[in-house]
Amino acid sequence: MTIHTPAIDRDPARSEAEAALALLRRWAEQTPADEVATLDPALGVVLAGGALRRDYPAGFRPDAAYKATLPDLQNGPSSLIRGARATIQHVGISNFRLPLHYRTRDGGPVMLETSVTGTVSLEAEKKGINMSRIMRSFYTHAERQFSFGVIEAVLDDYRRDLDSFDARIQMRLSWPMRMESLRSGLSGWQYYDIALELVDQGGVRKRLVHLDYVYSSTCPCSLELSEHARATRGQLATPHAQRSVARLSVEVAGDATLWFEDLIDLARRAIPTETQVMVKREDEQAFAELNAANPIFVEDAARSFCAALREDGRIGDFRVVASHQESLHSHDAVSVLTEGPTFASSSLDPHLFASLIHRG
Repeated sequence: MTIHTPAIDRDPARSEAEAALALLRRWAEQTPADEVATLDPALGVVLAGGALRRDYPAGFRPDAAYKATLPDLQNGPSSLIRGARATIQHVGISNFRLPLHYRTRDGGPVMLETSVTGTVSLEAEKKGINMSRIMRSFYTHAERQFSFGVIEAVLDDYRRDLDSFDARIQMRLSWPMRMESLRSGLSGWQYYDIALELVDQGGVRKRLVHLDYVYSSTCPCSLELSEHARATRGQLATPHAQRSVARLSVEVAGDATLWFEDLIDLARRAIPTETQVMVKREDEQAFAELNAANPIFVEDAARSFCAALREDGRIGDFRVVASHQESLHSHDAVSVLTEGPTFASSSLDPHLFASLIHRG
């Protein structure tokens, strides 16, 4: 018997294509979906009769063979790169949130919602990164009490997974501290915006802490003018004071431990007019007296923080950004002071000072 095989190098007729399609569909009807998918995922629509299936296949479980067929454009070849073949210094995720465990200075545990930013550098010839690996690295360590040591372990994990030469992690949180009033004996919770940052650049690692400290600033000039009006004309006058914010960014030197509470105490020693939580009349009067005893320009604020930071041997390079959100003017008074190369910059983020608005 002679079997005639159609030549495969000729153009098939429409009737042959229709017959082949019908054969494929009959085969697909009696074959498990996962096996059909391994033939060629692109044929799914064809085998479904030309229309996408609307029912969710709750029982479908991809095996290794099926997963191997899944497209991965982000980690594709350099031929897929769009735009310039340029190195990207930071690429990753921002505001990935999860609850993490921390330890207070007195040893007590606390769990806080934390916003994570994780980035790596990307070489010019690489298309992209698998960003979910950054999140998976955090979940691997999420049950541990977080410290710089734990953050380093997370950074090691995803830097290795993503094969990157530089990597960074930043964790933002609101740190609670119970604060007593000035005179009444009441107490309440003060919350501090804090960020931990670990930077691995060129094989050199830096541990950074950022703190937003909110205080009241009474203008020394306005105070003197008010007192002049009282003394020379018997005129009641009040100096202008306003809510102010300083962002202290510090590099932790060596393997030293710098507790969040230590940095907060340092800021309070530098400028004691921190805004209050619980206030009765005697506390309000005390706060007015405290402000009168500590009038301060924005330049004074930057230098006062600088002096306190210099005195702490656990702190290396640092930056102070202060914003006095004026009650006299329609604009703010601001200052920036840096020490060391870590935070030095010839350019300012256009939204830097706007980000110091205390949201309450």
